[in-house]
Parts: sequence; structure tokens; C-alpha cells
Amino acid sequence: MNEVWKKPPVSLEIYRAMVGKEVGVSSWHLIDQSRINVYADVIEDHQFIHVDPERAKKETAFGNTVAHGFLTMSLLSIMSYEVMPAIQGTTMGVNYGFDRLRFLSPVRAGSRVRGRFVLTEATLRKPKELQSRTNVTVEIEGEQKPALVADWLGLIYFA
Repeated sequence: MNEVWKKPPVSLEIYRAMVGKEVGVSSWHLIDQSRINVYADVIEDHQFIHVDPERAKKETAFGNTVAHGFLTMSLLSIMSYEVMPAIQGTTMGVNYGFDRLRFLSPVRAGSRVRGRFVLTEATLRKPKELQSRTNVTVEIEGEQKPALVADWLGLIYFA
């Protein structure tokens, strides 16, 4: 098991006290051509801007292949495991969706990205169901403009 999942859980009270604060920043994650190719195979999207470095260099303003936006978005899961605390007494957490998601900059092959997480809401919808809202910014190492920004919703269930 990955060490990031072994952090001790926090109480619901401590979790809710984090609202309005930056919870943390993940480690850097490499988005290399191999990862892009595997993702392209999984989702069956082999557009040349993702999988053909020579053509992408010649025919795009990117100068290189770029990651699928949804590949970058999918890394939010591992980034959140590194940063967001588990809550005592939970049985599971599920994605509820996004209220806002914008891809602001392309992530070129060979770049590293990391997630910056700010908890903006933690509301009990039912006695055993918490809705969380987290503002996430995925930064690209060495670049001013982020890859994406999102308001990510989750539901956390208690025993």
C-alpha cells in the first residue's frame, strides 16, 4: 500500500475546520509520452496532437505532443490521496462531479504537474452523508498558467 494512504484520519470537526483553507499541495507527477500513449489506448483517442511527436512538432503551436485534458484531470485522484485527509468513521467516498472545470493550458509531454487543494465546502446533507467541495488547481512545473482549475464535488459516507 502506498504510504500516502496511511495517514491517520481526522475527525469530522477538524475536517470541517479546514473549509476556506489550502489543505495541501501534491507531489509532482510526470506526464511523459508513455503515459499519454497508454491513456490514448484506454480511451481510444489517438489524435496526432497526443500520440505523434513528429507531426505535433511540425503542425501545432504546442511544439510537442500534449496530454489529453481528461488525462490531467484523472490524476486528481492520486493527487487528492496525497493531500486530502480521510475522515474518521467513513465507509466510502465517491465522486459527485464538477461544478466547474476548465482546461487553461496544454500539458506538453515530459512535463510534471501537481495539484493544489483548497477545501471550500463540507456540508452534511444527511446525518451520514457529507458533501465536500474542493477547489483544485493543477500546476505545470515551470509555467505561470495552470493546466486546469476545477470545483470538485465529493460525497463522503459514514457508518
